[in-house]
Amino acid sequence: MPHSPINQDEINKAVWAACDTFRGTVDPSIYKDFILTMLFLKYISDVHQDKYDELEAQYGDIPELIAEMMESQSFKIPTGSTFWDLYEARHEAGNGSRIDQALHAIEEANGTKLKNVFQDISFNTDKLGDEKQKNDILRHLLEDFGKETLNLRPSRVGSLDVIGNAYEYLIKHFAAGSGKSAGEFYTPPEVSDLLSIILEPQQGDTICDPACGSGSLLMKCGKQVQKNFTGSKQYALYGQEAIGSTWSLAKMNMFLHGEDNHRIEWGDTIRNPKLQDKEGGLLHFDVVTANPPFSLDKWGHDDASNDHFGRFRRGIPPKTKGDYAFISHMIETLNPQSGRMGVVVPHGVLFRASSEGKIRKQLIDENLLDTVIGLPEKLFFGTSIPAAILIFKKQKVDNKVLFIDASREFKSGKNQNQLTPENIQKIIDTYKARETTDKYSFLATLEDIQENDYNLNIPRYVDTFEEEEEIDLVAVRTERLELQNELAELEAEMAGYLEELGYGA
Repeated sequence: MPHSPINQDEINKAVWAACDTFRGTVDPSIYKDFILTMLFLKYISDVHQDKYDELEAQYGDIPELIAEMMESQSFKIPTGSTFWDLYEARHEAGNGSRIDQALHAIEEANGTKLKNVFQDISFNTDKLGDEKQKNDILRHLLEDFGKETLNLRPSRVGSLDVIGNAYEYLIKHFAAGSGKSAGEFYTPPEVSDLLSIILEPQQGDTICDPACGSGSLLMKCGKQVQKNFTGSKQYALYGQEAIGSTWSLAKMNMFLHGEDNHRIEWGDTIRNPKLQDKEGGLLHFDVVTANPPFSLDKWGHDDASNDHFGRFRRGIPPKTKGDYAFISHMIETLNPQSGRMGVVVPHGVLFRASSEGKIRKQLIDENLLDTVIGLPEKLFFGTSIPAAILIFKKQKVDNKVLFIDASREFKSGKNQNQLTPENIQKIIDTYKARETTDKYSFLATLEDIQENDYNLNIPRYVDTFEEEEEIDLVAVRTERLELQNELAELEAEMAGYLEELGYGA
């Protein structure tokens, strides 16, 4: 039976409506994992069912033959573990444990591909209330995803991008409502776009995000290769994420976008970097980009002096601010010839002294810092402070640093400001031109920076001061006299009226 096609807007609305089951009962920071995991399970189940129906129509009801041919599917789903198996049993007790068992069985059946992906996400949790409430919530969730509006069969959905975009749509909306924790898993799409364009990922590049969250920034870089090289997927994505449930979201996000050539590790990048080569050294990449947690406390300071990767040879960052820990790690993972890097940082990174000042000086003296871009305030989820982007390159064309002050040009929003396509294009054009422009950019020499004691605070380089219009005092005096004469005439006229009415002196 043919299915009516679905468009992006319809599927976005349908998955967002499924969140109604949790609203008012469970915090979004908790239920986002359930919604996103269910979307993944529903999609792979619908793909599985679509393929099964296609083979059955072609070869008839021969279970052994169909089972053998189903082995070539992207994901293997054991008997009893599809979404529809869970849906059929939704009125029975134990929905939480049944969903967990099904996810575990799918993990086991797919070997290393889905190893541990669901281990940090449990539907059988007290966070959903007592057993009866939990069972009711999960029954409603299964019924929401069982509706025809969320029929995700490829024959209906068409492009895999529709599913991937719906997943991204959910992640963005969860970030908007998650307060401070939003920055842990999501970078605003405009910032991801800007970074991916500036870093110019090429065909054949290895691309890494050592604080990858849900993987959106990494995939934007991949999309740039596809866009600029006629759909080519000749690139590899690498990432590491410390939070288990967020790492799971990143893995599912990759698969839902058709990004099969990826390696996303789970663990603390600073304390335990897992992207290593066969000799136990750090892997090197052509492109390294990240939006790491701002000024992270307890980042691993106590062990930094014994780091056997040599990442902190320029200095050890302060105990309560891990910004330069991530920068130092990223620098050390750059390919010596082709490596380029973009990192989002709080402004304190530009001017704080002590150990951070020492590291900053060393990076500048080594001619690694290429560009400093000041961004508007209220751009990032969970914080209102303005941030900056630092661009580093292993092989620079000069020994200068370009400063761009893009902090005053944005689309204003109640809770969140946005970079418009025009704002982004202006930054990119200025970055490529690499020259001084009035009140927007300044190409600084090493001597300029040395004169400022290696302080990179953008207003020291880009003068945005607007001179007040010169006041013509003679014209002002003339205008004042005219007004005084006019007032005197009005006073005399008023006195005449009052005298006629008998109110005179």
